[in-house]
Amino acid sequence: MNKKTMGIHHITAIVGHPQENIDFYAGVLGLRLVKQTVNFDDPDTYHLYFGNEGGKPGTIITFFPWVGARQGIIGDGQVGVTSYIVPKGSMGFWEKRLEKFKIPYTKMERFGEQYLKFDDPHGLHLEIVEREEGKVNTWTFGEVTPAVAIKGFGGATLLSAQPEKTGELLEKIMGLELVGKEGDFARYRSTADIGNIIDLKLTPDGRGQMGVGTVHHIAWRATDDKDQLDWQRYVASNGYGVTPVQDRNYFNAIYFREHGQILFEIATDPPGFAHDESNETMGEKLMLPSQYEPHRSEIEALLLPVEVRELD
Repeated sequence: MNKKTMGIHHITAIVGHPQENIDFYAGVLGLRLVKQTVNFDDPDTYHLYFGNEGGKPGTIITFFPWVGARQGIIGDGQVGVTSYIVPKGSMGFWEKRLEKFKIPYTKMERFGEQYLKFDDPHGLHLEIVEREEGKVNTWTFGEVTPAVAIKGFGGATLLSAQPEKTGELLEKIMGLELVGKEGDFARYRSTADIGNIIDLKLTPDGRGQMGVGTVHHIAWRATDDKDQLDWQRYVASNGYGVTPVQDRNYFNAIYFREHGQILFEIATDPPGFAHDESNETMGEKLMLPSQYEPHRSEIEALLLPVEVRELD
């Protein structure tokens, strides 16, 4: 059996105060808050999802906001940088927008592309790159219109404790194509038009420490439940310990830790985020899985109040 993932489904990170998280990703970056729910393993904690107007796979970044948690250290065994793609000709808008909100940034070039690099309020490394690929994001929020809006993930930079092993996994098991090497990075590409570029750092930096400002895991796309079960068998047959299927309400998930210590998830594209609320109202109120609905009042009393607000 040979399989190929289409690319990134979502990326999940740990952050600090949830209102600061919403202000940055919705208020500054213009992403849509497509789901307010809770950490299924820790229902006293939000799980917030941001993406394009429909919350499509390849656009979703999710967060566990833990107020007062220790600051993490970005390093081996993590996603080091999350990349976003924007329409051609919109980089000037994003430079001015970051300046408007007093967010420091730098410019750099990698594999012939110009990147705008900056951090979110809690220390996550982000970057923006212009590409033709990817459908226009029709979501408008504040001054962020479809002409300049983030389309979804450009990809991610992986930091591995064993880069050779991680590269072998990306190419021979996940089915990405090695398209080139430049300096200390190897670039891999999947078949999708977004969430399709992975840059792997070829030398270890030192082990990262999980905490605020770090990525918890990166999730790859499975087309449906059957495809996910095929992935589960396939990954296990290649010597990785894979979890049973976990129902995450908006997708099903399996997990394994690759040899470079990065936590990988394989998530199903369906059912998506509009099955428990309409596409028009996604993200407007707290949605709980059925097992927690009887405890809604207690959970809501423990969660900090948050709102999506325009900052322009």
